[in-house]
Amino acid sequence: MSLEKKIDPLGFREYDARWLFPESINEQGIVDVGKGFGTQVIAKVKNPTVIVGHDYRSYSENVKKNFVKGLLSTGCNVKDIGLCLSPTVYFSQFKLNADAVAMITASHNENGWTGIKMGIEKGLTHCKDEMSDLKNIVLNEKFVNGSGKFEEVKEFNKIYINELSNNKLKNKIKVVAACGNGTAGIFAPDILKGIGCDVIELDCNLDYTFPRYNPNPEDMKMLHEIAKCVKENNADVGFGFDGDGDRVGVIDNEGNEIFADKIGLLIARDISKVHKNSKFVVDVKSTGLFMNDEVLKENNCETIYWKTGHSYIKRKVNEDKAIAGFEKSGHFFFNQPLGYGYDDGINSAIQVCKLLDNQKKKLNSLVNDLPKTYQSPTMGPFCKDEEKYKVIDDITSKIRYLKEKNTKIEGQEIINILTVNGIRFTLKDGSWGLVRASSNKPSLVIVTESPTSDKIKKEIFIFIDELLKETGKIGEYDQKI
Repeated sequence: MSLEKKIDPLGFREYDARWLFPESINEQGIVDVGKGFGTQVIAKVKNPTVIVGHDYRSYSENVKKNFVKGLLSTGCNVKDIGLCLSPTVYFSQFKLNADAVAMITASHNENGWTGIKMGIEKGLTHCKDEMSDLKNIVLNEKFVNGSGKFEEVKEFNKIYINELSNNKLKNKIKVVAACGNGTAGIFAPDILKGIGCDVIELDCNLDYTFPRYNPNPEDMKMLHEIAKCVKENNADVGFGFDGDGDRVGVIDNEGNEIFADKIGLLIARDISKVHKNSKFVVDVKSTGLFMNDEVLKENNCETIYWKTGHSYIKRKVNEDKAIAGFEKSGHFFFNQPLGYGYDDGINSAIQVCKLLDNQKKKLNSLVNDLPKTYQSPTMGPFCKDEEKYKVIDDITSKIRYLKEKNTKIEGQEIINILTVNGIRFTLKDGSWGLVRASSNKPSLVIVTESPTSDKIKKEIFIFIDELLKETGKIGEYDQKI
């Protein structure tokens, strides 16, 4: 008797798929997602090869086995590289010349979650349109039939480790590598030692119960542990890798957490000296400092602000042939000659090490060299999924109207509006506010920043909050300034 299929449609997110397993998707549901992805791949390529891998969770291998069953039933040939990181799977598409990739991972989500990151074009992952197409195929069972071949690829991880270990440093750098007992533990220490770092390992043994904290570089518990370890060992920098290794959090030599957008700017400055006339892509939540940075201007570099989300930034980096992209959540993207365009937390850590190697200065000193800004945390007021995009449309119209009327906020007019993802408006002194719909939760996202004062940062938030209250569609905030 076959099991009744279970697939929660909400698991098809804007740029990846996430479910609680087996509560919101069961084995038969996973088989169907495999069939759906296989159907998408076959629509683009005849007789395709798809590479699959999985992260270190107790049930990931089982999820992968069922996903592969679905892929094979459509006629896709499958190469399984086994336990690995998301960037290892992305990298394998270039090295093994495959037609598509799928990684079984719930990234930094708590235990109980599973998910799939999928891509067909090299170095890219599904965005909104591809996810919507996949959802339609799966829920309506519009599958193709065939019979694919299965092959295990042994020890591919060594090829990935060797590739990244080629980025040798000139000077010894002492680093803390924290992996939260996630999959990065079998990669990050070896690679960082390989480039010439003195490595202090923190929670690098694999343990899918995640006994201390979730492997998530935005998790305060993880960041505090790294900070403590950096100070105790007098390290130059601390790195925290997420569960599937595509993101990194950075702690400076004094134990301070450095927001990823500021790290991105430091790396961009360093890259721009060698690669003049380059483009950089950053997400709309990122600091406004990129816009008027003296070093980037001097090296004739351009910064493009784009939609938040690893798949969006990755695609924009690819389309605009940018040398790098930075997302505030810690996804960094390095294009040739520094990488293959996709997000890789360990390669991102390597670029930070290279920055320290080239600049011959302590990280806290480099951060202090940046102009000071007053940044809010990311704030999320509740807003129903079915209402949030309408709320953003209304707020965008209101702010456009206020700009036309030269309405002042803290004595300043709005001089610029960007609407690639929600609305980001900038005042004369470079202060800005952003309000957008969250891609994966029933909430909005608000960020404000001022290069001038903490007061202006707060006033911009009050201005946004007042506009939102007028809609009557906003609930509690997760945090506020």
